[in-house]
Amino acid sequence: MDNHQAAIVGNENEEDGPLTLLAHVNGEHVSQDSHEKNINNHEKTAQTRFFKEIASHLVNATHVYVTGTQQAQEQFIHFLAETPQFKNCETAESTSNKMSDEKLVEYMSSKF
Repeated sequence: MDNHQAAIVGNENEEDGPLTLLAHVNGEHVSQDSHEKNINNHEKTAQTRFFKEIASHLVNATHVYVTGTQQAQEQFIHFLAETPQFKNCETAESTSNKMSDEKLVEYMSSKF
């Protein structure tokens, strides 16, 4: 995960099944406007939409492990903590380099 892209890895149907790539989510890139206030508001709105789209793929999640190249993973974990659906969900995070989909599935499989 970074500020504009996320790959969701999880169990497709079975709780104990193998991990697979479930989805890719792309966030909106905010263009630079002449008013800083407008840019900040638009960035917050775009980030919230991005996080909601990711969360829509985590409907029955009990554990969420977030990894990425920037601070987006920390912000996403705060978003989950403030969302009633994920209040009791266990979360963890790490910082990592960008990986291919296959490497990401391997990495996440080693964590669970």
